[in-house]
Amino acid sequence: MSVDHESEPQALIEFQGIVKSYGKGASEFKALKGVDFKIQEGEFVAIMGPSGSGKSTVMNTLGCLDTPTSGHYLFQGIHVEALTRDQRALLRRHYLGFVFQGFNLLARTSALENVELPLVYRGMKRSQRHAEARRALKLVGLDGWEDHAPGELSGGQQQRVAIARALVTNPKVLLADEPTGNLDTARSREIMELLSQLNRELGITVLMVTHEPEMAAYASRLIHFVDGKVEQDQYQEQST
Repeated sequence: MSVDHESEPQALIEFQGIVKSYGKGASEFKALKGVDFKIQEGEFVAIMGPSGSGKSTVMNTLGCLDTPTSGHYLFQGIHVEALTRDQRALLRRHYLGFVFQGFNLLARTSALENVELPLVYRGMKRSQRHAEARRALKLVGLDGWEDHAPGELSGGQQQRVAIARALVTNPKVLLADEPTGNLDTARSREIMELLSQLNRELGITVLMVTHEPEMAAYASRLIHFVDGKVEQDQYQEQST
């Protein structure tokens, strides 16, 4: 009697033997040395490792900001490494949201205008942009703060604006690079609780680079890099 086994669901993201080299000959440096992993939709993954371990190169590759020297990067089954520059730009614009350590907000514009900026590049009408930006600000707990400039907001509030800007396009994946690096402990915990909530309630896949174990504890999975390779890949109980 034959037994049918359910096939493993297609990974949202998959790295197959990813190598990234810089330079040539004697000066060649391999930042990634054959990296393999799969990430399913809805996961919250923390990426850690010492300086020079390859974690930033992994994040740049995930974000389509850099291409591997060899190996395969699949996003929903599509080979990203085979896409043209314009096609990778479209993938970034429609499927990925970015949150950075430095917030990267425009100083002389309101929170609402900062959040709606990605929608300007999409050519969306102003009234619709405003509505979507207000929705995103409400998601991050900044309802009523739409008209405040970054200088009128705390560091934690500025990072919430940055997260709202990343969310306004309804991305599949949120890529967060040291999102609490410029915040004190209390504000850092607020941001991590927000990311956990967005992951849990909206099902957004979160991939976060961090050097802080306390922040990594909020993730359901930890991938630790050393010398361009995955040293550890484990699931963990999330901090609450």
